[in-house]
Amino acid sequence: MKTSLSQMTLDDLSRDATLAAEKSYSPYSGFRVGAALLLDTGKIVVGTNVENVSYGLTICAERAALVRAVSEFGPGIRIAAVAVANLNGAASPPCGACRQVLAEFAGPETAIVFPAASGKTTMRFDEVLPFGFDMKLKQRADKA
Repeated sequence: MKTSLSQMTLDDLSRDATLAAEKSYSPYSGFRVGAALLLDTGKIVVGTNVENVSYGLTICAERAALVRAVSEFGPGIRIAAVAVANLNGAASPPCGACRQVLAEFAGPETAIVFPAASGKTTMRFDEVLPFGFDMKLKQRADKA
Protein backbone atom coordinates (compact mmCIF):
# COMPACT_ATOMS: atom_id res chain seq x y z
CA MET A 1 0.00 0.00 0.00
CA LYS A 2 1.25 3.46 -0.81
CA THR A 3 1.15 5.87 2.11
CA SER A 4 2.76 9.18 2.88
CA LEU A 5 4.03 7.67 6.15
CA SER A 6 7.44 6.03 6.24
CA GLN A 7 7.80 2.31 6.90
CA MET A 8 9.83 3.23 9.97
CA THR A 9 6.89 5.27 11.33
CA LEU A 10 4.51 2.35 10.74
CA ASP A 11 6.97 -0.08 12.36
CA ASP A 12 7.31 2.20 15.40
CA LEU A 13 3.53 2.41 15.65
CA SER A 14 3.31 -1.39 15.50
CA ARG A 15 5.84 -1.64 18.33
CA ASP A 16 3.71 0.75 20.40
CA ALA A 17 0.68 -1.46 19.75
CA THR A 18 2.65 -4.54 20.86
CA LEU A 19 3.68 -2.81 24.09
CA ALA A 20 0.04 -1.88 24.72
CA ALA A 21 -0.99 -5.52 24.20
CA GLU A 22 1.23 -6.48 27.12
CA LYS A 23 -1.18 -4.58 29.39
CA SER A 24 -4.27 -6.40 28.11
CA TYR A 25 -6.90 -7.57 30.56
CA SER A 26 -7.99 -10.79 28.86
CA PRO A 27 -8.48 -13.47 31.52
CA TYR A 28 -11.29 -15.20 29.61
CA SER A 29 -9.99 -15.50 26.06
CA GLY A 30 -6.28 -14.98 26.64
CA PHE A 31 -6.30 -12.98 23.37
CA ARG A 32 -4.05 -10.00 24.12
CA VAL A 33 -4.45 -7.11 21.68
CA GLY A 34 -2.99 -3.61 21.56
CA ALA A 35 -3.63 -0.69 19.26
CA ALA A 36 -1.73 2.51 18.58
CA LEU A 37 -3.21 5.53 16.83
CA LEU A 38 -1.04 8.12 15.15
CA LEU A 39 -2.98 11.37 15.17
CA ASP A 40 -2.49 14.00 12.49
CA THR A 41 -0.82 16.17 15.16
CA GLY A 42 1.94 13.57 15.54
CA LYS A 43 0.68 12.39 18.93
CA ILE A 44 0.46 8.63 19.52
CA VAL A 45 -2.29 7.17 21.68
CA VAL A 46 -2.44 3.51 22.68
CA GLY A 47 -5.10 1.21 24.04
CA THR A 48 -5.56 -2.44 24.88
CA ASN A 49 -8.49 -4.80 25.03
CA VAL A 50 -10.35 -5.06 28.33
CA GLU A 51 -12.53 -8.14 28.67
CA ASN A 52 -15.59 -8.61 30.82
CA VAL A 53 -17.11 -11.88 31.98
CA SER A 54 -20.24 -11.05 29.93
CA TYR A 55 -18.10 -10.82 26.74
CA GLY A 56 -20.55 -8.34 25.15
CA LEU A 57 -19.21 -5.59 27.38
CA THR A 58 -15.61 -6.25 26.34
CA ILE A 59 -13.91 -3.29 24.66
CA CYS A 60 -11.44 -3.85 21.86
CA ALA A 61 -8.00 -2.24 21.83
CA GLU A 62 -8.82 0.00 18.87
CA ARG A 63 -11.87 1.50 20.57
CA ALA A 64 -10.00 1.81 23.87
CA ALA A 65 -7.30 3.84 22.10
CA LEU A 66 -9.88 5.99 20.31
CA VAL A 67 -11.81 6.74 23.50
CA ARG A 68 -8.55 7.70 25.16
CA ALA A 69 -7.58 9.95 22.22
CA VAL A 70 -10.90 11.81 22.31
CA SER A 71 -10.71 12.09 26.10
CA GLU A 72 -7.21 13.55 25.96
CA PHE A 73 -7.38 15.71 22.82
CA GLY A 74 -11.06 16.34 22.12
CA PRO A 75 -13.52 15.43 19.39
CA GLY A 76 -11.61 17.22 16.63
CA ILE A 77 -8.94 14.53 16.37
CA ARG A 78 -8.06 12.97 13.04
CA ILE A 79 -6.29 9.64 12.70
CA ALA A 80 -3.31 9.40 10.33
CA ALA A 81 -2.58 5.70 11.00
CA VAL A 82 -3.66 2.75 13.14
CA ALA A 83 -1.53 -0.22 14.16
CA VAL A 84 -2.96 -3.36 15.74
CA ALA A 85 -0.87 -6.10 17.36
CA ASN A 86 -1.55 -9.19 19.39
CA LEU A 87 0.62 -11.47 21.47
CA ASN A 88 -1.05 -14.63 20.21
CA GLY A 89 0.46 -14.86 16.71
CA ALA A 90 -3.00 -14.79 15.14
CA ALA A 91 -4.54 -12.68 12.39
CA SER A 92 -6.10 -9.63 14.01
CA PRO A 93 -7.63 -7.01 11.72
CA PRO A 94 -9.92 -4.51 13.43
CA CYS A 95 -13.39 -6.00 14.00
CA GLY A 96 -16.44 -4.53 12.28
CA ALA A 97 -17.48 -2.46 15.29
CA CYS A 98 -13.98 -0.97 15.59
CA ARG A 99 -13.86 -0.20 11.88
CA GLN A 100 -17.15 1.67 12.06
CA VAL A 101 -16.12 3.63 15.18
CA LEU A 102 -12.72 4.49 13.67
CA ALA A 103 -14.54 5.77 10.56
CA GLU A 104 -15.69 8.81 12.54
CA PHE A 105 -12.08 10.00 12.80
CA ALA A 106 -10.16 8.33 9.93
CA GLY A 107 -10.02 9.33 6.30
CA PRO A 108 -10.10 6.96 3.33
CA GLU A 109 -6.29 7.12 3.05
CA THR A 110 -5.59 6.38 6.73
CA ALA A 111 -3.10 3.50 6.96
CA ILE A 112 -4.20 0.45 8.95
CA VAL A 113 -1.43 -2.01 9.93
CA PHE A 114 -2.44 -5.37 11.37
CA PRO A 115 -1.37 -9.00 11.54
CA ALA A 116 -3.03 -11.05 8.80
CA ALA A 117 -2.78 -14.76 7.97
CA SER A 118 -0.09 -13.84 5.42
CA GLY A 119 1.88 -11.65 7.86
CA LYS A 120 1.85 -7.96 8.73
CA THR A 121 -0.44 -6.14 6.31
CA THR A 122 -0.97 -2.45 5.59
CA MET A 123 -4.19 -1.30 3.96
CA ARG A 124 -5.99 1.97 3.37
CA PHE A 125 -8.97 2.54 5.63
CA ASP A 126 -11.36 2.59 2.65
CA GLU A 127 -10.13 -0.93 1.79
CA VAL A 128 -10.71 -2.16 5.32
CA LEU A 129 -14.19 -0.60 5.52
CA PRO A 130 -15.39 -0.01 1.96
CA PHE A 131 -19.09 0.45 2.80
CA GLY A 132 -19.19 1.91 6.29
CA PHE A 133 -22.36 3.59 7.47
CA ASP A 134 -22.31 7.37 7.23
CA MET A 135 -24.96 10.03 7.38
CA LYS A 136 -24.47 11.01 3.73
CA LEU A 137 -25.59 7.52 2.68
CA LYS A 138 -28.51 7.68 5.09
CA GLN A 139 -29.59 11.11 3.82
CA ARG A 140 -29.50 9.91 0.18
CA ALA A 141 -31.59 6.87 1.12
CA ASP A 142 -34.10 9.06 2.97
CA LYS A 143 -34.55 11.22 -0.16
CA ALA A 144 -35.10 8.24 -2.46
